Amino acid sequence: MTPVTTSLRQRARDQFPALKSGFAFFENAGGSQVPQQVIDRTSQFFVDAYAQTGAEYPASDIATETAKQAKRFANVLMNGEGVGQTLIGPSTTALLHRLSDAMAPNIEPGDEIVVSVANHEANIGPWVKLERYGAKIVWWGVDADDGSYSFEELASLVGPKTKGVAVAHTSNLLGDVMDVARVAKIAHGAGSQVVVDGVAFAAHEAVDVKALGVDHYVFSFYKVYGPHIAALFGTDEAWQKVIGPNHYFIPEHDFPWKFELGCQPYESLAGLLGTADYLAHLAGEGREPMERATVVDAFRAAQSLEEPIQAQIADYLLSKPQIRLCGPRTGDVSARKPTFSFLHESIPADKVVEAVNGPDLGIRYGHMYAARLCEAIGAPLDTGVVRISAVHYNSPEEVDRLVAALDRAI
Repeated sequence: MTPVTTSLRQRARDQFPALKSGFAFFENAGGSQVPQQVIDRTSQFFVDAYAQTGAEYPASDIATETAKQAKRFANVLMNGEGVGQTLIGPSTTALLHRLSDAMAPNIEPGDEIVVSVANHEANIGPWVKLERYGAKIVWWGVDADDGSYSFEELASLVGPKTKGVAVAHTSNLLGDVMDVARVAKIAHGAGSQVVVDGVAFAAHEAVDVKALGVDHYVFSFYKVYGPHIAALFGTDEAWQKVIGPNHYFIPEHDFPWKFELGCQPYESLAGLLGTADYLAHLAGEGREPMERATVVDAFRAAQSLEEPIQAQIADYLLSKPQIRLCGPRTGDVSARKPTFSFLHESIPADKVVEAVNGPDLGIRYGHMYAARLCEAIGAPLDTGVVRISAVHYNSPEEVDRLVAALDRAI
C-alpha cells in the first residue's frame, strides 16, 4: 500500500470505536460498525430534541428539522434529487412489504412479476404474496455452479404482462455487481417497473438511481455505517402510482407521510446525519455532508481502500482447489464487491466457521436469507455457505489473520 492509502485507512478506522478492541469484523454484510459521528448525533438528540415533531417548541423544532435533513440526505445519497423522493422505514424487508401492499390494488389476474432467484428474501417474499391477487411469479434463475445469470434469459421472461422486475444490485451471498441499468432498459421496454435491493451494494459504492434508471431502490443503513433504519427511493412517477397505508385523513399522495406508519425513529434519523458527517470526513477535510459530490468522493476513497483487501481475499480463496467460490471468481472491483461466500468440498460451513471464529476474528455461515439461491446452487439450507464480508475499514493485517485462521480450519 502507498503511504497515502495507509493514512486514509487509519483516518477511517480511527472513527470506529468498535475497532479499537482489535477484533476483526468480517461479517459486515450482516451489519457494519458505526462511526463516532453516528454515536454522537444519536446521543445528542436524546439530550436536545427527544420530542415529537411539528409541535412548534424548541425541542420539537430540532426534531422536525433533523427528520427533514435526514430524509434529504438519504435522497442525496441515492442521487435522487430532481427525479424522485426517498422515505425512511425500519428495514429493507419492511419497506418492500409496504411497497408491495401499496402496489397490490393495481394487480390484476395474470399480471407477471419477474423475480431474481439471486435476491435476498426481502425482495422475494413481498412479491410472492401478490399471488393472492392473481399475480404470477416468473423466476429468473441462476447457474447451479457459480450463481451467474443470463440477460438473454431475462429478456425472454419479460413481456407485455410483466408489471415488475425485482433484482439485487449485489447479492448478499454472491457479491456480484448486476448491470442494473441493463435490467431497467429491458423492463422499461416492456412497460414494467424495476425494484432494486441495494443492501449489499450501498456500503461499497455510491448509489446513483439517475444513472441506473430504476423506479425503486432500497437499502438498510445499518449495513452502510448508520443506525437500524432503511431508505426506499422512488421516482415521482412511481410514487404517484401507489397509495400509502397511513390514516384516512392524510391525503392520498402526501409523501412521505402517507407511508410513515406511526412515529419515525427520530433518534435514528439524527444518527443518519452522523453517517453523512462520516462520509464528509472520508471525502476530505472541509467537505459539505449534504453535497452529492461529497458522497461520490467518499465512496471513491472507500473503494480505494477495499481494492487491495478484496484482492487478498479473492487470491487466497481461488488458490484452494477444495473451495468452491460462489459468485464471480475474481477479485476485480468492477465485477464484484468484497462479499465472498464459499463451500468446502468436505467440511460443512458451520465447522469451518467454528474453527475460524475466535476472540479476535469473526465470519459467518448460513443461508444469509437467500434460501432460494442456496437451493439453486446446491448449498444445504441448514448450514448454508461460509461468508466473509469486508468493507473499507478492514485492514490488510486483518486479512492476514483471516487467511491464517482459514488455513488452520481447512
